[in-house]
Amino acid sequence: MGFLKRILRNAVSDDTAQVISSGSFETLTDEELQTHMGIQSYGVFDLTDAIRPSYDLQIVPRQGFRYDEYVDETSGSATPVILAAATRHRLMDLFLELIDPLGPVVDVVLETSHQGNTGHEDLYREHIDAPVLKSTLLEFEDLLLNDGCTGIAVINPGKRQEVQLDEHKLLIAYGNPLEDYSKVLIEGDVYPDDEIRFITEAEHVHSSSERYTDEFNQLKNHLGMDGEEFAGAW
Repeated sequence: MGFLKRILRNAVSDDTAQVISSGSFETLTDEELQTHMGIQSYGVFDLTDAIRPSYDLQIVPRQGFRYDEYVDETSGSATPVILAAATRHRLMDLFLELIDPLGPVVDVVLETSHQGNTGHEDLYREHIDAPVLKSTLLEFEDLLLNDGCTGIAVINPGKRQEVQLDEHKLLIAYGNPLEDYSKVLIEGDVYPDDEIRFITEAEHVHSSSERYTDEFNQLKNHLGMDGEEFAGAW
């Protein structure tokens, strides 16, 4: 999980940091950036507050999913992946439904890049009952949907399967088979589209705030992580 980023502070909000994946946003005036960050939807696709596409709309956000694969750089092994984008009002429900195929007891990884250009940190919690986890995540729905420096992965190491709601608010399912996850997405009106491109595949901007940093720490404590770092993948 995670992408290298750097922080640009400006006048959009007194306590908000825009986390930039590329440099062209720095050429915008405060008014242009504020206007761009204020756009909440493109067509019928509603954005969360966590992320915005490039100013020149290299990729226009839309709903859908495609199949891909993750190739481990060390072993060369390939793992099938589903990448999905969903409109804001469906996003949390879909994520919670995607957890179900993982089973009744799961592991959790929280990702934070609130420290800016120091990179990102992954915090790990083993063996939590899925219903307890889902209840906790609902308490922190605002953070999970609207903070561009928070990501979460839910894992079943035994099944070698994982579901993510990442910092870009994409839904990602890893493992084999993937049929249960594609079924959840299709039943939620998120359909396969081989041509879909995602916001991560072009310049984009993340948003966070001091309030979300505080809420992240609260979520971390609720999950009993206490700063333990994630040592590796399943």
